[in-house]
Amino acid sequence: MLDGGTGARLCGQSLLQRRVRHVHVLFTHFHTDHIFGFPFFGPIYAPSCSVDVGIPAFGSSELHNPLARYMNGVFHPVRLSDLGDRVVCRNVRPNSVFEMGPFRVTGTVMNHPGGAMGYRVEVDGQVMTYLTDTAPLARPDEGLMAGYGPPLLEQRVMELLEASDLAIFDTMFSRDEYLEKMTWGHAYPEYALRLAQEADVRRLALFHHSPEATDAELDRLDAHWRGAEGPVSVFCAKEGEAVDLEG
Repeated sequence: MLDGGTGARLCGQSLLQRRVRHVHVLFTHFHTDHIFGFPFFGPIYAPSCSVDVGIPAFGSSELHNPLARYMNGVFHPVRLSDLGDRVVCRNVRPNSVFEMGPFRVTGTVMNHPGGAMGYRVEVDGQVMTYLTDTAPLARPDEGLMAGYGPPLLEQRVMELLEASDLAIFDTMFSRDEYLEKMTWGHAYPEYALRLAQEADVRRLALFHHSPEATDAELDRLDAHWRGAEGPVSVFCAKEGEAVDLEG
């Protein structure tokens, strides 16, 4: 599971119904919308289930702290320490490669206030890349969108995306909105598609939709980008949707 928003509750119920014994959770960062659902994630309470949690950290002092500050008995009655050894947290370093169960994971730094991590997840020959809460990794006058070579951070993201079967990319803004809100830490579809094209991505899911967007607006956005020509198949992510990486 990637992040722990409100969808964590239904995800946890599904995992328990399927009698999954080991769950792996990766957090990108700890803004409220990405952790709100974690205390309602059923596997953390199930005696028959163990949960391995990856926490972005730049120093050992950060281990456990972000989740523990949220699950502290005030914002939720259960403290992280109450869960015992069913929930094991580990540091995730930027630009590192590590294993979580059957998954090989690579993490890199995103462009977001307070910091965030993006992940490349590989298993059984399939690759999925999850890049949320990031503004473009280059200024408007540099990098791929300006017709130049990618600077270091943009190059690292392209390496993360390389030959992904599915890339899930933050596209909360339109390009005009991004230019007005460049410091907010979110990108736009044209940027996501350009990187996906350069990195030979098969499918691109546009997500982290604006909370102000209506269903009709998202339907129009989906129809527009599904009709885009080129080797990358583009669509808007939807709640409850499943994507078969082998399809």
